[in-house]
Amino acid sequence: MKPSITVIKRNVNGQEVMRYTGMVIQQEPDSLTLEANFNHADVPVMNAMLRQGDRFIETYYTDRWYNIFEIHDRENDRLKGWYCNIGKPVVLEAENEISYVDLALDLWVAPDGAQTVLDEEEFAALTMNEETRTRARMALEELQKWFINNKEPGRT
Repeated sequence: MKPSITVIKRNVNGQEVMRYTGMVIQQEPDSLTLEANFNHADVPVMNAMLRQGDRFIETYYTDRWYNIFEIHDRENDRLKGWYCNIGKPVVLEAENEISYVDLALDLWVAPDGAQTVLDEEEFAALTMNEETRTRARMALEELQKWFINNKEPGRT
């Protein structure tokens, strides 16, 4: 049986805004991949609808300022796209608990490769130091290039 892990999403002030559980698929020294089901009301994202029960394959990094959610339809497992959260690297809170600070900026990538940057206004309104803001922008650029070049993020 795969081990379960709790994911905690925090806002820029470190306050918990979401908590859910997933099953660990793969663990590397600098990353963790888990499978979880979307447990919120349906949400439209560009030309897709994220529905309660959709399957998410989520990869978190300890050395990168983003995480990547590969989203599959709950009924036929069709790929809907990738939702990428720009945020501080994930940290281990407890033995089976990770957390990350979400910085509001997101990247949606459709199965055909079309990219849309989301929540830029929310990101601009956040109070954070210039180093954090710069690292977030660099992370977004890294993700955009990866999806264009189809290379693993953070690798050359």
